[in-house]
Amino acid sequence: MSRPPSPADQPSAELPDMAPRLRSLRSRSGLTLEAAAARIGLSPAHLSRLETGRRTPSLPMLLTLARTYGTTVSELLGEVGEEREPVIRADRMEPQQAGGWTYWRAGGSGRALQALRLHVPTGPRGQEELVRVHPGEEWLYVTRGRLRLTLGGTIHLLETGDAAHFDSLTPHRIAAASPGGVDLLFLHTLLQSGAAELCLGDHRPTHRRTP
Repeated sequence: MSRPPSPADQPSAELPDMAPRLRSLRSRSGLTLEAAAARIGLSPAHLSRLETGRRTPSLPMLLTLARTYGTTVSELLGEVGEEREPVIRADRMEPQQAGGWTYWRAGGSGRALQALRLHVPTGPRGQEELVRVHPGEEWLYVTRGRLRLTLGGTIHLLETGDAAHFDSLTPHRIAAASPGGVDLLFLHTLLQSGAAELCLGDHRPTHRRTP
């Protein structure tokens, strides 16, 4: 007896053009479904669901896909803009949603350094449980709320006005630690890599309140 499709298997209207773009980028990279899935850190079945629109990628997964295919999150989403425009006006920062997080592109497209404004909600979200590892650096600054940043085996609690700058080869994840979620500015270097970004393991972090 077949089971009805779960909501996670339903086509998503959130990112309507994402699926064909993912298939095109993989084809352009000369990767089979299995090879691309191994680089990204997914099962071939999961990647297939992303490519057919039955699953919506989270923001961390969008970053992984962009790095794997040598492109940017903005280009994955089909956002068109002036690549070398130095100023991004507030009224052009359209909110996007991915995996429950809301973000606004705050930097130019086609650059190695990607800048985003993020809102991470409070509550159980699948991507909060993902520990990421990838080449490059990340910098973040909390503009409102409280952030829980896990770096390796240590949990840092960041308040409004706190910042963090770290090597992103260090296993890391972020989550809201305040009732209304957390807002932050986020910078990361976009480096193409065959290494999987997602690393799920038995981490036993210690707690630290960073000043």
